[in-house]
Amino acid sequence: MEVLSVYRGARISAFKARELTREIQGLAASAALDLIAFSPKKAALLVGKTLKSAIANAENNNELRVDTLVVKEATVGEGPTMKRSKSRARGSSSMIRKRTAHIRIVLSDEIELPQRKSPSKSGAKKRSTPATAKKTAAAKPADKAKELPATEAPKGVVDVETETKAQPATQADVGPGETSAPAKLSSDEDTTKD
Repeated sequence: MEVLSVYRGARISAFKARELTREIQGLAASAALDLIAFSPKKAALLVGKTLKSAIANAENNNELRVDTLVVKEATVGEGPTMKRSKSRARGSSSMIRKRTAHIRIVLSDEIELPQRKSPSKSGAKKRSTPATAKKTAAAKPADKAKELPATEAPKGVVDVETETKAQPATQADVGPGETSAPAKLSSDEDTTKD
């Protein structure tokens, strides 16, 4: 059985209200109420009123159970637009359109919600465990060099790009105008050369 609730002349544009009604379409009535309760939009208040009215109609008028109800249809149509004007520069005016909407929600108890199926053991994919990963790594010794971290490179291989040039230790190794190491200066030392 289908239950209908309509909110006529809601003070919101249909474009803004449709965004929320698209989300609740096809959900269970209780799930749709939860989604609306946590939405920060103005449309949530208006759509929520309409949905609660439809649920109350189903319970009281048609004696349906709430847990079987599903939002079959949630649509928003344009209502009458109030036209106002605002004064603009050089004696002109511009039109202000105050839009309204008609929110229509249809609940049904004939639609069944799809149930989540639990994965069966025969159809479930086999996941590799750490024990099987170790067995496969031991079976392929040729790939062992690829698996080693950078710090444990195989012997005899030198990575030239990562090696850094050592800092010169003595003043003789340093070129003219360079210092061997940045010396810490105390606050009373003079930094100028004589």
